[in-house]
Amino acid sequence: MNPQDFRFSHRLRVRWSEVDMQKIVFNAHYLAYFDLGVSEYWRTLGLPYEDAMAQLGGELYLKKTTLEFNASARMDDQLDVALACKRLGNSSMTLRAAVLRAEQPLAVGELVYVFADPATQRPRPLPAVLRELIEGFEAGQAVLELRTGGWAELGPDAQRVRTAVFVEEQGIAREDEWDAADADCLHVVAYNRLGQPVATARLLPAQAGVAKLGRMAVHRVLRGTGVGRSLVSALTQAAQARGDHCLRLSAQRSAQGFYQRLGFETVGQPYDDVGIPHIDMQRLL
Repeated sequence: MNPQDFRFSHRLRVRWSEVDMQKIVFNAHYLAYFDLGVSEYWRTLGLPYEDAMAQLGGELYLKKTTLEFNASARMDDQLDVALACKRLGNSSMTLRAAVLRAEQPLAVGELVYVFADPATQRPRPLPAVLRELIEGFEAGQAVLELRTGGWAELGPDAQRVRTAVFVEEQGIAREDEWDAADADCLHVVAYNRLGQPVATARLLPAQAGVAKLGRMAVHRVLRGTGVGRSLVSALTQAAQARGDHCLRLSAQRSAQGFYQRLGFETVGQPYDDVGIPHIDMQRLL
């Protein structure tokens, strides 16, 4: 097995509850590691699994698993769980999975899933859009599309994402979420290959060369997959293209580290906005 054949990797650390008195991983835990990897595989495809399956009108059920052991993971090992789609049948998909320690395959297996009707659990053909998405991803194609434009064009989809994140998830009052500035902003929305909007942000008109980025929202399932970084990059390029020299934002404190990794620095002291701790940040362009 060549580890380079796998397109996806999920990292984890072995804990005490996963090992026996010899401090090696219980055999059954490798299947749990594979399951974690499968969940991450869907995130990497840009698909919130529940929303995606609801739109596709089916569900993927695990039909068969095979597992081959080569060596044992031990207490506090840092492991990678890698997956790749090996085959797409009429109604099934086969994933090749491996648990790696420093490129050494400790366990290798296959997972066969069948796409089926959720009510009857009878197989259905894999939807063409899902087949094309997986084949494209395994070939190295992008799984998300970024669209920039005005509120008239992107407003309904941006509103859908922001409502889910800010209003429903974070409990911000609807009247505090919407303002007249939306009509004058440049908006960016990320869409997955099913056409579902999964992330958004906006760039306000600049004042004296200082632009403000705001209302960045990412579907909770897809956070940490790089989509937020792509939004910031797209709006940063737009600000640079129109000649802005500074980009500012009001970051929720929970996202401060994310923006720091993108080159933003804190300005001033923390404060509360709509009951949520915030900090002002900026980046010179």
